[in-house]
Amino acid sequence: MFNEIPLTRPFTPLLDQIERPEQLRALDESLLPQLAQEVRAFMMYAVGKTGGHFGAGLGVVELTIALHFVFNTPADKLVWDVGHQTYPHKILTGRRDRMLSMRQKGGIAGFPKRCESEYDTFGVGHSSTSISAALGMALAARMQGRADKTVAIIGDGALTAGMAFEAINHAAHAKADMLIILNDNEMSISENVGGLSNYLSRVWASRTYNSLREGGKKVLEKMPTAMEFVRRTEEHMKGMVSPGTLFEELGLNYIGPIDGHNLDKLVTYLGKLRDIPGPHLLHVITQKGRGFQPAEKDPIGYHALSKIEPKVPVTATLSSKPVLPKYCDIFGSWLCDTAEADPRLVAITPAMREGSGMVEFSRRFPEQYHDVAIAEQHAVTLAAGLACAGQKPVVAIYSTFLQRAYDQLIHDVALQNLDVTFAIDRAGLVGEDGPTHAGAYDLCYLRCIPNMVVMAPSDENECRQMLFTAYQHRGPAAVRYPRGTGPGIPIEQQLTALPIGKGRIVQPGKGVAILAFGTVLANCKEAGKAFGATVVDMRFVKPIDEALILELAASHHLLVTVEENAVMGGAGSAVNELLAQRNLVLPVLNLGIADIYVDHAKPAEMIEQCGLHAAGIESAIHARIKDLETGKLNEIHA
Repeated sequence: MFNEIPLTRPFTPLLDQIERPEQLRALDESLLPQLAQEVRAFMMYAVGKTGGHFGAGLGVVELTIALHFVFNTPADKLVWDVGHQTYPHKILTGRRDRMLSMRQKGGIAGFPKRCESEYDTFGVGHSSTSISAALGMALAARMQGRADKTVAIIGDGALTAGMAFEAINHAAHAKADMLIILNDNEMSISENVGGLSNYLSRVWASRTYNSLREGGKKVLEKMPTAMEFVRRTEEHMKGMVSPGTLFEELGLNYIGPIDGHNLDKLVTYLGKLRDIPGPHLLHVITQKGRGFQPAEKDPIGYHALSKIEPKVPVTATLSSKPVLPKYCDIFGSWLCDTAEADPRLVAITPAMREGSGMVEFSRRFPEQYHDVAIAEQHAVTLAAGLACAGQKPVVAIYSTFLQRAYDQLIHDVALQNLDVTFAIDRAGLVGEDGPTHAGAYDLCYLRCIPNMVVMAPSDENECRQMLFTAYQHRGPAAVRYPRGTGPGIPIEQQLTALPIGKGRIVQPGKGVAILAFGTVLANCKEAGKAFGATVVDMRFVKPIDEALILELAASHHLLVTVEENAVMGGAGSAVNELLAQRNLVLPVLNLGIADIYVDHAKPAEMIEQCGLHAAGIESAIHARIKDLETGKLNEIHA
């Protein structure tokens, strides 16, 4: 058992011999437990150096080794769900020497990525996609006459999403040759039924049982009464000792639960199921954070780690800088304040209580709190139903997760003009988690929806006031704010509703007008000083402040829009559309995220790459002014 994370590279004699899974498969099976210990030690060392997801990977070390030992990867396909748990997979598939570059600019990703390795069969970052993707691969193998195997590895949390059950239903209907591994790190194996459960698991996974099972079905199909009796008998026997009845009813052959840290059992069951055609589900019990006691005791707190720095003298760490609140904490504080004043408030999260800053609220107002698990679509329509009945729902959701509930947002909330507040966290570029988690599109997909009010606060105080404004608005309203902390603006506890659709000039000037949407305002103010530019905090993306824009267009030579969002269809496009509608010909420079996926890096590095830092904004404006002065734009349009 490891009691602390090693900051120096651990001694790993077995692991040092393995660059690819074929070398792992050449090992004697008796050496696999030692390899698991070495992989676990190296992973703790690597994450201690780089930061990243932690507990989930520690929990699947044995499972990962067994999968690569039994299956002929990469010909056989392993499809991981979410991807938080794939660090051991990366270590064993040729990327051990690059683990210290993980989640850094130019380094390997923190999630599976197809362009990174042939062993990463499907790119992920969000949950509940593995079974659908693996089913597609299995069906393709059948169509192409290939004998390779397909395995989907999904956690019990990810299995709560409807998409996973849709895929299971189809896999059973298609009689796909695939294995689904349910990685259950919430339950433990009950001792009072352990022996019988293990015995029946061995029986259910055996060739003899499956041959008799399928053969018996063919014989009994002509005897409906007998067939029904046998089916119910088998169902009731399994139901007494395992939770597999549900999966059997859906059409899967259920095996388990088995100990996911016992390599002998894992290799045995995986080896048997590899050779049995059809859709199977193997239920394994694992412990999140396995091998690191603090993570075992607090799996939520150790879900991910920041980079661990060497200890320094206490005197060197003293600082007079105040600790700034995170935007999610500002939301959590506002939520509690509002619930105290209004019992109609109901807060909803799709399994993001900690990340969204709702821990205190969930404890203080349990009757007004609903964690619906990883079910974003249900979260939004649940809010719609609550609004229909006179409650005041607040949906706390990450920008990229709201994308999964877009149909419900349009049809169930906005079309009916229901009073639902959306607190959209992780807007913009989120850093090391990369493009799967970047909230780069919410301004685009929200501003095209009728009845929506869309706000982008520029600082901490605006965030609190806009949440109040959205809550007071009688209709669907969204406030999008970034991950992390703001510029340090004092937060007013007094809540004041802002006038809907009105921006404010924060830095008067002339010639150039910079229209800032959201937290890019600070960089815009700094860049604007070089030109004596007017700088505007637009505040609202929808409805946009048309009067202010037209006023600026009449008094300035160049309008510049800046947003931490995709340029195509974003807030800047709203300005362009207004000018076009009014037949106003005026140079406009739209700055934001280009038509690319921005790879993982530190947030500041991503901002700089997109040219949204102060120097980048200033440089882009200089270039446009130079073009205007030399008449290049006129030549282009001539």
